[in-house]
Amino acid sequence: MHDDGRYDDPRVTGSTSDPVSRETDYPSWSPGATRPTDGDPPAALDPPSGAGRPEGTAIPEPASGRRTPEASSRPVNAAEVRSTSARRNTAAAVRFEPAVPHQPNAAGVRDAAAVVADAPVASTESLAAVAADPTYVSRETPTREEDDPPLAMEAMRAVQILNPSGEVIMPRPDRTRVMCVANQKGGVGKTTTTVNLAVALALHGNRVLVVDLDPQGNASTGLNVPHHTGIPDVYDCLINSVPLAEVAQAVEGIPNLWCVPATIDLAGAEIELVSVVARESRLDRAIAAYPGEFDYVFIDCPPSLGLLTVNALVAAQEVLIPIQCEYYALEGLNQLINNINLVRQHLNPKLDVSTILLTMYDRRTRLADAVEQDVRNHFGDKVLQAVIPRNVRVSEAPSYGQSVMTYDPGSRGATSYFEAAQEIAERGVKEPVGRNA
Repeated sequence: MHDDGRYDDPRVTGSTSDPVSRETDYPSWSPGATRPTDGDPPAALDPPSGAGRPEGTAIPEPASGRRTPEASSRPVNAAEVRSTSARRNTAAAVRFEPAVPHQPNAAGVRDAAAVVADAPVASTESLAAVAADPTYVSRETPTREEDDPPLAMEAMRAVQILNPSGEVIMPRPDRTRVMCVANQKGGVGKTTTTVNLAVALALHGNRVLVVDLDPQGNASTGLNVPHHTGIPDVYDCLINSVPLAEVAQAVEGIPNLWCVPATIDLAGAEIELVSVVARESRLDRAIAAYPGEFDYVFIDCPPSLGLLTVNALVAAQEVLIPIQCEYYALEGLNQLINNINLVRQHLNPKLDVSTILLTMYDRRTRLADAVEQDVRNHFGDKVLQAVIPRNVRVSEAPSYGQSVMTYDPGSRGATSYFEAAQEIAERGVKEPVGRNA
C-alpha cells in the first residue's frame, strides 16, 4: 500500500471524506473530533501524557492549564519547540546529576522530615496485637538472624565460645566425672571429641584433665603438648608407677586444662602389662592418687579393645561413645557394648554408657539420617541432641596445634562441640556421678 503521509488513502479505501494528515497541527485533536473554526474554543484539553500528540505541537504549560483561542489558532513556532526541549533536557540533567556528599542544610532537613512523615506506620491490628500480647512479633519484624549479617553472627558465636570474661557459664558437677571416650573402630572422632569437649568445658570455668592413652599421641598434638621421646608420659605411670601429677602438663593458652601426654613408648605397654599385678586397674590407682581435684577427666582410648582400653574402662564411671554416621560404625558397636558389660560385671560395677555422640554427620545423605534414627531408637536419651557435622575446620585445627574451639570459634564444628559440651555439663548437674560417689 502506498503511504503518502495520510492515515486513510482515498485511493485504497475509496472514501471521499476529508482525510486526516499526519502533519495535523491543530490542538486538542482526537479521532472522530471535528476541526474547530477560528472563533470556536477548543473542544478538549491536550492529553496530559503527550500520547497521541501530533509531531511539531508545543507542550502546554502546566500553570495555565488551558490555551487561549489565539494561541490555538496561531501556528507553532519551531523556536518554542527547541526552547521547550532545552528546558526538558536541562531538567533531566539536573535530575540525574551524580550525588556529592554535602552537609545538611535547612532545606534538606525539611525534605527529610517530609519523607519521614510520609513513611508507613504500623497498622491498627498490629498495635492492638502488641497491646494484647507484649511478646507479639509481627511478620514484618525481621528476626535477629535475618537482621544481623553472617559475619556479625559468627563473631557473636566466637565470643560466646571463647568466653573472654572467664565466667563459669557451664555448670560444674558436684563430683569428679571420669569419662572414657572409647570405640574400637578407628576414625570415628574419639580424639577430636576428647580435645574439643575438654577445651570447651575448660574455657567456661571447669577444671579438666585429659589423659592421652593412645600410642599415636594425637590428643597431645591437638593440645600442643610436647610428646616426643624422653618426655614423661602415661607409660611411666602405668609401668613405673610414676605419680600422675609429675607427668601432667598445663595446656598453653587454655586455663584450667591439663594433659597427660602419650609417646611412642606406650605402644609396648600392651605386652609389658601382661605380667604386671592388677594390670587392669593401674590407671585407676594413678588417677585416684592425683592430689588435685578436677571436674572432668577425659581418657582418650586407642582404637582397640586391649589392655589399655580395659584400664580406661576400669578407671572411668562413664563411657562416651562417638559414632560415625555410617554403616560400618554401627557394625562393631554391638561388640563394644558386650565388652563394656563384661567390665561392668567383673571389674567396675559403676561403669555406665552415659553419652552417645553422633559425629561426621552429612545432612546431604539419607544414610546419615537413617543411622541417626537407628542410634536414637536404640539408645534413647543417651544420645546427645547436638550432632557434629562434617567440617573442614575441625580437621585443620590439629595441624596448628589447636582445637577447633580456638582455631575457628565461629565455625559450625566449634558451635556443635560447644553445644555438646554444654549438654554434657547440664546432664551432669541433673544426675551427678563421680568416682568418689
